[in-house]
Amino acid sequence: MELKEFFLAQLDREAASSRKAIERTPEGRNDWKPHEKSMALGLLAALVATMPGWVAMMIETDELNLDDPRNEDLKTKPVATRAELLKLLDEGVAKTRKSLEGTTEAHLLKPWRFKMGGKTISEAPRHVIITDSVFSHLAHHRGQLTVYLRLNDASVPAIYGPSADEQF
Repeated sequence: MELKEFFLAQLDREAASSRKAIERTPEGRNDWKPHEKSMALGLLAALVATMPGWVAMMIETDELNLDDPRNEDLKTKPVATRAELLKLLDEGVAKTRKSLEGTTEAHLLKPWRFKMGGKTISEAPRHVIITDSVFSHLAHHRGQLTVYLRLNDASVPAIYGPSADEQF
């Protein structure tokens, strides 16, 4: 199996899981945090919604430099409604699907860099960055989001198995 086929299948699974969590995200609670050091609910939900779209950027560029003012629009921002979150998810998934379908195995083996504060934070082959910085990272933040759901009395969806709210 080629890497892009593997990533396309993973994209479908992860997008479906993210959709379940986003569909239960309470509206009007964007500023809510479980702790002062925690990320706000609105930002976390937007992050979960937009992360699948990061793959397209990683395929189409050689690096992301957050010091470059041209990249300001890439910073995640909260939105007001679940409908907007789902739109962000769908748009990112569509862009990533198109990029993955158009890429080559050789391109996925080429390096990609993340820079910030005048330093290279990470550099690795694209397929490693996509695995670690998107799909594994997405599972982490989606898990955080399910905890936020529970703490806001929203039902928690079954993601990798049953949840207390969805017994099979």
